[in-house]
Amino acid sequence: MKSAACALAGLCLWTLATAGAGTAEAADGAQLFRKYCSVCHDTEPRKNKLCPSLAGVIGRKAGSLDNYSYSPAMQHADITWDAKSLDKYLANPRAFIPNNKMLFVGVKSAEERHAIIDYLATLAPGS
Repeated sequence: MKSAACALAGLCLWTLATAGAGTAEAADGAQLFRKYCSVCHDTEPRKNKLCPSLAGVIGRKAGSLDNYSYSPAMQHADITWDAKSLDKYLANPRAFIPNNKMLFVGVKSAEERHAIIDYLATLAPGS
């Protein structure tokens, strides 16, 4: 059942990512987050959906939340999330960290990725 939900979420995200949604000039990072990310990720601290909460993701070591079951690839990635690493990851998650669980194909627009990252930087870390 969980793999079916993952496949459905991946299909939905792939559809959104390839729909040619325009530029970040037309929408802010919060809107883009809702469009691309909120199906699977929450912004409330310690509130996971299908994927981990992104509250306080900037400055956090990849695969380090104690209340989420990460893939071995993410657990062993030697990455601390910052604007540069998030940009590479959001552009192509599978290429940046091979064998991770994220089914999302990526955000092709650099402007949109930067707007999402700017929004993520506003999210306070959880307790």
